[in-house]
Order: sequence, then structure tokens, then C-alpha cells
Amino acid sequence: MSTAPRREVLEKLTPVLTKRWLSPEAWRLDVYEQLDGYAALRKALAAHPDDLIQLIKDSGLRGRGGAGFPTGLKWGFIPQNDGKPHYLVVNADEGEPGTCKDLPLMTHDPHSLIEGVIIAAYAIRANRAYIYIRGEAVNAARRLRNAVDEAYKAGYLGTNILGSGHDLDLVVHSGAGAYICGEETALLDSLEGFRGQPRLRPPFPATHGLYASPTVVNNVGTIASVPYIVLGGAAWWKTMGTEKSSGPMIYSLSGRITNPGQYECGLGVTLRELIELAGGMLPGHNLKFWTPGGSSTPLLTAEHMDVPLDFESVAAAGSILGTTATQLFSDQDCPVYATYKWLEFYHHESCGKCTPCREGNFWMVRVYRRILSGEGTFEDLDTLLDTCDNILGRSFCGLGDGATSPVTSSLQYFKQDYLDYIEGRTAPRLTGKQLVGAH
Repeated sequence: MSTAPRREVLEKLTPVLTKRWLSPEAWRLDVYEQLDGYAALRKALAAHPDDLIQLIKDSGLRGRGGAGFPTGLKWGFIPQNDGKPHYLVVNADEGEPGTCKDLPLMTHDPHSLIEGVIIAAYAIRANRAYIYIRGEAVNAARRLRNAVDEAYKAGYLGTNILGSGHDLDLVVHSGAGAYICGEETALLDSLEGFRGQPRLRPPFPATHGLYASPTVVNNVGTIASVPYIVLGGAAWWKTMGTEKSSGPMIYSLSGRITNPGQYECGLGVTLRELIELAGGMLPGHNLKFWTPGGSSTPLLTAEHMDVPLDFESVAAAGSILGTTATQLFSDQDCPVYATYKWLEFYHHESCGKCTPCREGNFWMVRVYRRILSGEGTFEDLDTLLDTCDNILGRSFCGLGDGATSPVTSSLQYFKQDYLDYIEGRTAPRLTGKQLVGAH
């Protein structure tokens, strides 16, 4: 494969979300203001909050955190004139294997997120907002807190923002490194000081969120997109992406790729084009399987390289766009072992609240250890599928559902790899201490 990107591929790369990332000290307020910083906020504060919600609806912006729910619709769910405080919570608890697009955004361009927070809070009539960031993201949290301090001193946060009469306090809260807190209701419980576990829904956060009050929970990428839409307009935003999946997206490429990293393209770019942009696969490696949106999305194969990476097309191919964490594996990688390592993660990170996820992942890990040690049986494959059937749709939250994705998809596309371990054609991968608790 050529390492020189085609002209039509490069045309997909006009930076929007990442346009400041390479600017020297782009995280500083004075640099941000030189590059259109807080111009969208001034425009937004001159508009009616309902008009801003309608603008986001018209733009077609969909959540960048995995589910792809229409952002304007979510904002519109917040009841008005209800006499309760309203809250905006930004989910920055990026913790899924392969997912790494929010951390560089917060590290290199924190004010874009803060400006989006202020605009979104104004639109939903919230006077308090929180950014819940993963505890291990120490550098990003420092950058965010410093940017928040700068915004307060400049009058972008606090009371009577820019003379608009709108007040907003913003808190950056570091979690304790629990993957489950990426689930929005577990995040809210953690923010309130409780153990992070998903809540029963309904009621939903739109009416009973943080402190039992109306709350919007959005991902970092979603909120950071808002200032660009306010400045450029809905029609401009829809010139990028596809009809039903509008705007640009940051794709995180990792694995057997020459130049791993963040690639901003309009929604609908294909994996073939992304690989070309990243300089091709590593020498001697041919693509075998990949994740379109993180480890909790069903695996796809080399046959899916030309599937447009937007919400609808990826779903039609049998997977989920998710967080656009595109992990690439080659013919030198084992899908059985990769699935086992992901399952170990989900087993470890399960909050234990519901039986299907707690017990199902526990036992599937042990079945995989048995297969990878060369002691698996044909019945183990049926056990895995049966266990997934008992987890999918029966877990309290999406963690259990996500854990089944690599299992069922790897069995769908790579059953022969499993059979090779069971029938002795592939040498055992796990031995000794790795097999503790396998039986």
C-alpha cells in the first residue's frame, strides 16, 4: 500500500476540532483567544437559550462518547421553569482500551472544552457544571484546572459572564480510576460521593440526575464541538460528514499501523483511507481484524475496510462506531488471545452490581484460559455463546453488553482460530502462573 495519501483523502483533513493542537502553548488563554477563542461564547450569549438548543438540533450533532444520541434532543429534554437547579456534567472518564481522543483534546486545547461547557450550560439554564475526569489523567486535569482559573480571571466563568446576567461555576473533579464511572449514572453517583454504580432507569438524568435534579451528561468531544457550530452555523457543520452523521470526528488509530495517533476526518471516512493517511500497516503485517470504536464494539475484518465510518454504516456492518477508537490487528495477532485480554479488563472493571455481568465475565475469563492453555473443548464454544446470551441485554448497564461484543464477533469471524487451540494445531498461549484460577 502506498504511503503517500491521495489528494481526495487529504481533502477530508481540513482541521476543525484539532486546528489548535499544534499551535505553541495552545492551552494558554491568550493563545486561544488569538485563534477565535471565546468568540462563539459572545455570539451565544447574545442569543436566546432555546435558539441555541435548536441550532444544535439543526446541526445534527450526535454524541461523541459512543452511543451517538442527538445532542440537541438531549438538551431539549431538560424541563424548564421547574424550580430546580440544572446541571451540566462532562464525561471525561475516558478509560476503555484503545480510546484516547479526549485526553489530547483536554491537554492541548482545554479552553475549547470550557467554552463549550459555558455555552451548553447557558442553553440548558444551568448555573453549575462539572468535568469528571479520569483519575489517572493527571496532566490533562492540571491543564484543565489551570484553564478554568484563567477563564474565571477573564470573566468567562463566575457571576454575570461578559455582562450577560448568566452565572456559571465550573468544577474539575478527578475520579478514582473506575471504568464503570464512564457510564453516566455511575458517574453521577461517584460525583455525589457514593460508590460508582449504575442507577436503575427510569427516572433518567434529564429529570433526576445529579442531586435528583435535571442534568445533561455529555462527552468531551460533544461539548468541545459546540463552539464551532455556534460560530460556523448548522449548515456549515453539515457540509462535513454524512447526511445522518454530520460533522468531523477524531479517529484514534493504534496497533499495527506505521503512524498511530489522532486523525480528524469527516464522519464517513473509511478504514482504508485512514490506514493510508497513517502511512500504511507496519511492514510485514496485513490487516486481520480491527475495532471501529473501542474494545466494546464488535470486531470487523479486512473485508470491512471500505465501510464508511459513520453511525449508520458501521451499524449496518454489524458493529458500533462507538468512540472511534480504531485498533488494528494483523495476521500476526491472535483474535482469541486479544478477546481474552479484553475480557480480563471487563471482568476486573465490573462493578459487581448485577449477576449477569459479575458472574458471566468471571466464568468467560476462565473458559478462555482453558482454551488458550490447550485444554479447551468444543463445548467451551457453546458455553461462551450461551453466557453471552445471558449477559447481553440482561445487564444493569452497557458494560456487560460491551464485554460480549469481542466474544461473539471473534467466534463469528475467527472460529477456526478457536478450533486450532482446541484441536492442538496452535501451541498453548498460556502456561504456569498465567493459569491461576483457570479451572
